[in-house]
Amino acid sequence: MSENAKHDGKASPAQITYANMLFYGAWSGLGILVLTYFLYISGIVPPHVPLKEIPLLWSQPVHTYLELGHVPVGWGWLALIGQGDFLNFIGIVILASMTLVCYIPLIPSLLKHGEKALATMAALEILVLALAASGLVNGGGH
Repeated sequence: MSENAKHDGKASPAQITYANMLFYGAWSGLGILVLTYFLYISGIVPPHVPLKEIPLLWSQPVHTYLELGHVPVGWGWLALIGQGDFLNFIGIVILASMTLVCYIPLIPSLLKHGEKALATMAALEILVLALAASGLVNGGGH
């Protein structure tokens, strides 16, 4: 932290920006989840895996579920984004990506205030999260 930083108990502009983005992003993601769930259960957007097959497939091992349901793995779900049971992934992606998205405007703000180490850590956090989300690293799989 820079030596001339003031600690008056108030949130910094970077913290306010992060909190505002997180607030609106989280509520947007939740709203989209509710909307897409309604579209799915109402049948307005038909599912990839028919609802009547879900109880049978959910009782199977994951590999069997994926095979019988013709469900892709990894980022393959993007090809099915128009199907009711995959449409809700939009809200999930928004919620899951909020940390990464919120870090982006922090870097210029931190650099502006002389916080080079924190800006570097924020940039590295963005890179790590983006790499993890990319699917290029397959660690910890069973």
